[in-house]
Amino acid sequence: MLSVLTFLPLVGAVVVLLAPSDSLKRWLAFGATIATFVVSLLLLPGWQEIPDMQFVERYEWMPGSNIHYHLGVDGISLWLVLLTTLLMPIAVAFSNQHVKQNLGGFLALMLMMETAVLGVFLALDLVLFYVFWEFSLIPMAFLIGKWGSENRVYAAIKFFLYTLAGSALMLVAILALYFHGGTFDLLALQEAGLPPGLQQLAFLAFALAFAIKVPLFPFHTWLPDAHVEAPTAGSVILAGVLLKLGTYGFLRFALPLFPVAVSNYASLISVLAIVGILYGALVALAQRDLKSLVAYSSVAHMGFIVLGIFALNEQGISGAVLQMVNHGLSTGALFLMVGMLYERRHTRLMEDYGGLWASVPVFCFFFLVVAMSSAGLPGLNGFVGEFAILLGTYKSSPVFAVLGTSGVILAAWYLLHAFRQVAQGKLTNPANFKDKLPDLNWGEIGQLLPLVLLFFAIGLAPNFLLDKINPSVAALEVVQTPMVVEERYADHSSLPTFTSVNNPQTTVD
Repeated sequence: MLSVLTFLPLVGAVVVLLAPSDSLKRWLAFGATIATFVVSLLLLPGWQEIPDMQFVERYEWMPGSNIHYHLGVDGISLWLVLLTTLLMPIAVAFSNQHVKQNLGGFLALMLMMETAVLGVFLALDLVLFYVFWEFSLIPMAFLIGKWGSENRVYAAIKFFLYTLAGSALMLVAILALYFHGGTFDLLALQEAGLPPGLQQLAFLAFALAFAIKVPLFPFHTWLPDAHVEAPTAGSVILAGVLLKLGTYGFLRFALPLFPVAVSNYASLISVLAIVGILYGALVALAQRDLKSLVAYSSVAHMGFIVLGIFALNEQGISGAVLQMVNHGLSTGALFLMVGMLYERRHTRLMEDYGGLWASVPVFCFFFLVVAMSSAGLPGLNGFVGEFAILLGTYKSSPVFAVLGTSGVILAAWYLLHAFRQVAQGKLTNPANFKDKLPDLNWGEIGQLLPLVLLFFAIGLAPNFLLDKINPSVAALEVVQTPMVVEERYADHSSLPTFTSVNNPQTTVD
């Protein structure tokens, strides 16, 4: 099932490129993303709330180098997979309406990117993971460079070089792990354990790659350029999914493989996360461009997720996983709405608007709900994740929790400021009058409605997600007492066993 899920979009990309007409390309691309979403939903009926990898597939790929095609999904990756397969048809539906130049190439790149991202979330072999990780750069760089705004080429090159530089060091660390352990298999390396000295060096290499992708301050400077210049669908996927590859990397690889190093560097990374939260929020307050404001808000919100991860306890990490999903939904919706507004007026400056509630009330209603979700209003999804992160952070460091809370207050400030400038006040600009500025059509409402419904569903019933997240988080060594970690690396005689629920033959020997 995981192979079908991963490569179905890639097959769709090939079919789209071969289709003879743009109208057929639109339907084929949308159909491929819907089919992928349906396949991802099939993971839920047979799901077991246990920490082990499920739906595991493991085959020899390059036996001479002990490299395997190894896929699996657990509570940490499950909802990120579903987030990806949900956002992609929404982004494709928007693109079908508004992309006019070389539509087939655009849609094929979007589908290729979906395969790359799903591969990252499902890969359990370090080489396979690295292949998907690097592959994800290519479609996004072309989407920005070809279909972006005025400075698109600069933004695409900056995005590519930043992420490639961090990935190169991660590749060196992957090779070091192989020469030490004789395998690229994540579960086998995790089971055997690594010497503390190797953990320190390998963690720094992995952490740099993940920090750039998040992006964590001070490696964030590529993000505003990429967001502002990217086409709307590219921004939705970049914010909704691609940024999560960094935080997911910390959870899937850094925490299980390098628990000693993680404990040593947790405070430093938490400080960088706090700086990112405050810096991103303050710079967002100063923005005049609505898309740029949302871009800097992503810096702040992703810092919040990193803060939860490096609280190193179950509440903080579970909240971070949930908040990854929440951020993908709310910030993806924000970028989608900015794109809808831009397609009507071809300006993103907030000063060019004002009083839009009088002319486009449906748009403003959705904009308000999405802004409140991003700000963490109780009853909506953002509040649940932020509260769990703050709970875990307070257990780890009350000072960090207080500073993180100030980021929540600033988020409400800049989001309400943006809403007031765009939607409230007197309608004075003739270009914004009702006869010249159409409200949302049914297709656009259909793109936003699933996201808004999920805001309320997750905000009111978060345990549906958390019940599947918590077992996998609780199994991480770093959420156990430091004594457990110290004893393990002093004496390797007691080691855990990882067995696939769906395929017991894949037990790591």
